[in-house]
Amino acid sequence: MTTSNLEVPLQVPTFHHTPYYCEENVYLLCKKLCDDALANTNGSDLFIIFISNEKKQIPLWHQKASQRAEGVILWDYHVICVQKKGNENSSSLVWDLDSSLPIPSSLGSYVAESIRPSIQIFSEFKRFFRVVHAPIFLRHFASDRRHMKDSAGNWIAEPPLHEAIVAEDGTIHNLNEYITVSPDDVVKNVGADNVNVVFSEKHGVVVGENDLMEFFSLIPDES
Repeated sequence: MTTSNLEVPLQVPTFHHTPYYCEENVYLLCKKLCDDALANTNGSDLFIIFISNEKKQIPLWHQKASQRAEGVILWDYHVICVQKKGNENSSSLVWDLDSSLPIPSSLGSYVAESIRPSIQIFSEFKRFFRVVHAPIFLRHFASDRRHMKDSAGNWIAEPPLHEAIVAEDGTIHNLNEYITVSPDDVVKNVGADNVNVVFSEKHGVVVGENDLMEFFSLIPDES
């Protein structure tokens, strides 16, 4: 599908969505985008972003689960998909099925409206962005949903109806490997070397909120 067609927002019911299971929603979203020819067949134009920090407290705006003004919410972590389109960030698309913004939204619009890096926030709420290439993510990610059970073994939120995701190598759970981040993990100088790592490393690259746009501007267009 062409970029012009993608400018028409798609309704969330078009995609599988289970509230509070954003990592699985994104996993299935990537597969559907590829199957429906909305992305490259192998997902080479898709990138998964795990948003987290040391405190597991990240503010995002325009989230449908919020009951506060402007849809602001404090997630422990969040997962979205960015589709690289062209060489301008205004062309790249963000797929966030939990957002009240148009789906998809341009990367520039999503950053400005949902992440709002220009707003001064306390250091403990500063967000880090782990960028993982979708083909790698789809092979290696796994979740048995243990993080969604309380100490008594009860579900905190009802799980998806589909089977839990198992990695190609048989791993049944590695979500913590993706959402655990610290300031030491963040690349200090965004450049071509960091971009090359995304295409080869299981856990991708971690960038700061002020470097996210620049990082995607350096990724070559594969559409």
